[in-house]
Amino acid sequence: MNHSDDDESCTALILDDDVAADRELLDRLRAAPGIVFRDRPVHGPPGTDDGRWAYYPWRNTVVRISAPPAFRAARFDRNRHLITSSEQERLAGQRVGVVGLSSGHAVAYCLAAQGLCGALRLADGDVMELSNLNRVPATVLDLGTNKATVAARRIAELDPYFTVEVFASDVTAEVLDRFLDGLDIVVDQADSLDVKILLREAARDRGIPVIMATSDRGQLDVERYDLEPLRPIMHGLLGDIDTSALRGLSTLDKLPYLLRLLDAGGLSARGAASLVEVGRTLDGWPQLAGDIWVGAAAVAEAVRRIGLGEPLGSGRVKIDVAAALDRIDQPRADGDGSSGTEGVGAAPGDEGRDRHVTDVIAAAAVRAPSGGNSQPWRIVVNDRAIQILLSAEESSTMDVGFRASAVALGAAMFNVRVAAAGHALLGPVTFEDGHPDTPLRATMAWGTGSDPRLAALYRPMLARQTNRHRGDPVPIQPAVAAHLESVTAAEGARVRLITDRREISEVADILADTDRIRYLTPHLHAEMVSELRWPADPSPETGIDVRGLELDSGEQAALQLVRRPDVMAELARWDAGAALGDMIRQRAGASAALAVIITGGTTLTDYARGGMALEALWIAAEQSGLGVHPVSPVFLYAHDDDDLRALSITYADRLRALQRSFRDIVGTAVGECEALLVRLVAGPPPSVPARRRSLSATMWAPR
Repeated sequence: MNHSDDDESCTALILDDDVAADRELLDRLRAAPGIVFRDRPVHGPPGTDDGRWAYYPWRNTVVRISAPPAFRAARFDRNRHLITSSEQERLAGQRVGVVGLSSGHAVAYCLAAQGLCGALRLADGDVMELSNLNRVPATVLDLGTNKATVAARRIAELDPYFTVEVFASDVTAEVLDRFLDGLDIVVDQADSLDVKILLREAARDRGIPVIMATSDRGQLDVERYDLEPLRPIMHGLLGDIDTSALRGLSTLDKLPYLLRLLDAGGLSARGAASLVEVGRTLDGWPQLAGDIWVGAAAVAEAVRRIGLGEPLGSGRVKIDVAAALDRIDQPRADGDGSSGTEGVGAAPGDEGRDRHVTDVIAAAAVRAPSGGNSQPWRIVVNDRAIQILLSAEESSTMDVGFRASAVALGAAMFNVRVAAAGHALLGPVTFEDGHPDTPLRATMAWGTGSDPRLAALYRPMLARQTNRHRGDPVPIQPAVAAHLESVTAAEGARVRLITDRREISEVADILADTDRIRYLTPHLHAEMVSELRWPADPSPETGIDVRGLELDSGEQAALQLVRRPDVMAELARWDAGAALGDMIRQRAGASAALAVIITGGTTLTDYARGGMALEALWIAAEQSGLGVHPVSPVFLYAHDDDDLRALSITYADRLRALQRSFRDIVGTAVGECEALLVRLVAGPPPSVPARRRSLSATMWAPR
């Protein structure tokens, strides 16, 4: 039987010498130019040659065949005992539908070759393209032909008696009933997430089991709607989802659903890295022929078990050939083996803070911002002064020469001054580079001063937060810009406000490029990932709460991929990963303005004074209704080529060029350095506050 929307022939015509009409057609075919007859001896027991022929119009070929019983007995001869004759007869009663005939081609062929069903119904609206030939066992002669038709023809050439029905169209709501009618099993190899959901909803209503093979790491999904009529579709991984709403989503918006379905953390490194490149260097999900045939074998076994009533529950399994080969070992005569499991578990804790006056001032220091919320300081309080010491063990690669830590220490000292002014304990501040106990020490002697300007900032300082929302590119008012410049200058630094949209776009491109480098440089990537804190993380008091990244669903899904070092290694090897910079490019581009705090020198003390200016600007910006999001391009604290090579030897030259471009835009003069770049955000408040170490964990000297 053949139903083909494009009328392409895909069924062998069986002709019999004993039927007059068939003899006449055979005579015409023999007389027709270009028709080849293959009159080979029939393989089978005596008497099986009853004058039957199979005519394949798409090949212009007629082949002598034996009668159905003899033909199938010979064709399934090597199945014997692995599949018994009685089992073969039972399986021949199954009708299986396959949706999606790229990877589905191998599945359909495998089912037919093993005789695991007696009829196949194939559906695909696409035609064969050259890019399909890396995995579909077709040829260049099939290009431009419907994929379902190509698969049906190949099965017909395998077994001209096998029943194949072709739907040369996508499975839509209009054809769904007709496609599912009479099927015992559905194999879903469709590309479209919409179709996958539509197919399952309808199959569940009809009690038809659904099987799906995903080529990455040999993942097989089985959903036994015949046994579990109320089972949630896709194992419930997608939650409550509206098929109609899903059809209107963009590819990016569908990504979170796709990653939930695929188990992003379990994808192979190359498979996950490829997801990052889809829509850029890749037009679609990459697949390999070997992986697809592993999936076809898994589907075939599932179909066999369902057809014979053998145990097979709903669920998911992975048949990872690559991982199996990683475990290759010498065979053991006694068959001993071992296996292990890995697991982690932790629960976050919380601690309180002391409330004596000097401790309140020290606690204000802890509220300061720092790169990756590393809080790179230790605090010493005595009767004469409060000291903040730079903690070298909190440093990271991007903290070149402890310069980022010095900025954080300066911000902490600004907070100390604000709190001290509010409690009439303000005194003189000094910085000391190269102290024997620390690369930088900041000291404020206890005094009796009370600067009204600083004291007024006490509550706003305590409320200061990082805002990573994308925001809206609204213009900065001149009065606000002037105020930000004034408070920065009061701390001995200057600010370069970038408000021109063209310049913002140029800086956004630079930031995107440096973010890509950060992802693709292994030690930088490892440090970046180590900064992230998840809801059940055992160390929530430092680092960045992922909820505070203000990611949309697509970005949250992408984070599951980009946090993996094996994925980044593949992208680096391909010199790919342009999409890795998209998030910062979009956020920087949506900024109300970019602000670069510039110091007048290059010592750690200069950077610390830049940190005080940063905190002053940050608080002033929030008082003006703007959020602040600090951004650190990889090159920010590099002074020379040695620094750049220490950051990333692979990308040092690129970082040098990006740094020059950045400084040209900013207008950094010789002898000046950038303490930090921040985004000014016009948007909603942060979703979650940043956590801090307890004061007791930060204090060094005994009281």
